[in-house]
Amino acid sequence: MLDMQRRLTPAFNALISLPSTAMGFALCIQISALSWLLSTKYHLDIDEIGIVWAAGPLAGIVGQVIIGMVSDKVWFWGGRRRPFILIGGALAALMVFLLPRIDQVASLLGIGNLLVVAVIVALTLDLSINIGFNPTRSLIADVTPEGDARTRGFTSMQTISGFFGVLAYLIGALIGNNTLISVGVVIVFAFSVLPIFFVTEPRSLRVQDDPVAATPTEWGQLWRIYFAHGFAWLGVQSMFVYIIAFIQQHIVSAGVSPADFAAQSGHVIAISFAVMNVVGFVLPALVLAPVARRIGSVRSQAACMAIMAAAYFAIATGASTPHRLYALMAVVGIGWSAVVSLPFAIMSEKVDKSRMGFFMGMFNLSVVLPQLLSTGVGYIMKSAADSNVLFWMCGGCLAVSALLWCLVSEKQAPQGLTLQASH
Repeated sequence: MLDMQRRLTPAFNALISLPSTAMGFALCIQISALSWLLSTKYHLDIDEIGIVWAAGPLAGIVGQVIIGMVSDKVWFWGGRRRPFILIGGALAALMVFLLPRIDQVASLLGIGNLLVVAVIVALTLDLSINIGFNPTRSLIADVTPEGDARTRGFTSMQTISGFFGVLAYLIGALIGNNTLISVGVVIVFAFSVLPIFFVTEPRSLRVQDDPVAATPTEWGQLWRIYFAHGFAWLGVQSMFVYIIAFIQQHIVSAGVSPADFAAQSGHVIAISFAVMNVVGFVLPALVLAPVARRIGSVRSQAACMAIMAAAYFAIATGASTPHRLYALMAVVGIGWSAVVSLPFAIMSEKVDKSRMGFFMGMFNLSVVLPQLLSTGVGYIMKSAADSNVLFWMCGGCLAVSALLWCLVSEKQAPQGLTLQASH
């Protein structure tokens, strides 16, 4: 064991944050570049793009629940989480590399249907992320003691991962998605594979004998949380996948060449997500945590969902220029900052702490099942005359989420609020 791990130094907290950062960076590439590539390079219809995106949630349904439980009990390659992080990171880097080469893969395999190959690549990418994501977060809990040390570990993860997430969108916006993909291959591989060899995992996991760890699981409350979070993710995922259609109809200049049209749409989508993620990166620690301590995390979550719904409705009615869209995406970022932080803290208060790995995987179902359902939005948009219907639907989902969060009981965490992003 390295001395920095024994002393739990800031450098060690940064080190154990890198694998999770790698998985988050791969996800940012997928969000920023996948729909853009499928639309501008491979010329898939909007409903076909939805089919490609549906492959990821299918992988997540299987991936995080099973991997979460299995990684609690196995030991090989010198670790409990290490094997899954290594496999997930290497596969994710390879699939990111293949994203702009789907046509070459199809030609090499002799498959004439690009949609089939796109689904395979997207499925493998998201399965790789799901293989790695849960173990990267569990690793932090494994190697840090409960209390302030663990809070610092997760806070470091959130800060570093958030910074690189914003960097990903800025690279896509300022330099281009092709450069983002090339940089991403290196970052995803290096951050997931190399740090893990410098971390010593405990051979046995022990649950501390305290009343918090022994708290029975509140299933009734969990179901309310799952549905509230699920409606939020239905609105968020639909926006991620189909905003390209809104941008191409309402934002990008008409009459430009195909190359300029692709470049402009890629630039706008990257800037939009960069703005949203800057807000989502800054707000949790600086604003949401103090507000949640004052009024409660559940009330804070409900308020943020209502704000996000209002921003979506405003985009549907008034985002006719890039700058208006960017300004409203900053407001969307208020809700996004809550989506990726507060629900995990709320959920963790209502489960048996000794089974946290299992419940983290179960919690992910409230993300991936709505992602799967968002496929149907593509068919609605294909038949709609105006793509702003997307934001009316997304705003409705967030409004329902806000109402459902009001049905969740408030409970203060004994050791303060710990914010953690979830996928």
